[in-house]
Amino acid sequence: MAAKPRIAPMPKQPPADKSVRLITPILKWPGGKRWFVARHMDVLPKQFNRYIEPFAGSASLFFALQPTTAILCDKNEELIATYRAIRSRSGLVKSALEDHAQKHSDAYYYQVRATKPTSLIAKAARMLYLNRTCFNGIYRVNHQGIFNVPRGSKDAVMLDTDDFSAVAAALRKAELIAGDFSDAINKAQKGDFIFADPPYTVQHNNNGFIKYNEKIFSWEDQVRLADCLAAAVCRGANVVSTNANHQSVRDLYSSRSFTCRVTSRFSAISGGGQHRGQYEELIITSSSKRESPANEALRPSQQGGRLRDTAIPN
Repeated sequence: MAAKPRIAPMPKQPPADKSVRLITPILKWPGGKRWFVARHMDVLPKQFNRYIEPFAGSASLFFALQPTTAILCDKNEELIATYRAIRSRSGLVKSALEDHAQKHSDAYYYQVRATKPTSLIAKAARMLYLNRTCFNGIYRVNHQGIFNVPRGSKDAVMLDTDDFSAVAAALRKAELIAGDFSDAINKAQKGDFIFADPPYTVQHNNNGFIKYNEKIFSWEDQVRLADCLAAAVCRGANVVSTNANHQSVRDLYSSRSFTCRVTSRFSAISGGGQHRGQYEELIITSSSKRESPANEALRPSQQGGRLRDTAIPN
């Protein structure tokens, strides 16, 4: 029988360091961790050698931390190609995106969606344009690997938060890998910090987007990820991971001596309005300074318009 999960309380968020220049992620990504950055930065290690993110996505935490050395990895080759283009030619990518903005319309969206540019700059500009004007910023491809997300409701292609030069400067400090999560995690050594945010592949609170994730990240992948992270901890790395709050996930990580915390966030990913709302998630860490009894979990309650954490029995 698997050990019961260790559930620890979520500490309060410390004041933000206003001396650090904020960088807004250049992409919106399903399951992005801007909510995590806003609420839970204090669960991260205070010091680390190298930052490693095996599921980069919009890299919200990377841009918040702005580490001096990092590894960003993602299986999505178009995503990594976009980061490579911005890192080396941010001005040209911005100009190409501005061209898309001038031509933007419903018809133009589908015209761009049907194209297959060959240059790195054109690929990056297409990726950014589609990401900002498609439905909910979803990245989805069909069996032929063709992007097939319909046009969304937003028309803003150039954003006030865009800072291509700052994004490029941050990315120049990172090794970019287009590949399996293990390609990045297996590089972790003593003192490195891994932040793993995999696709969620178990049902939690009727999140319809899970159905699509199951096709791209199976339960076997979840087990393989947990084993990779446990091996990295044995090598001396620190780990923080997020996942769906589901018994199978809690058992998976508690049996490998990780600590599980429960939190919640608002999700607007699902196409059906009935599936949008607050969703419980796990924050999984390789160590914890504070722990509460195993039969306690933290669940958010609403007070004064802000979430607070309260301990209640399972």
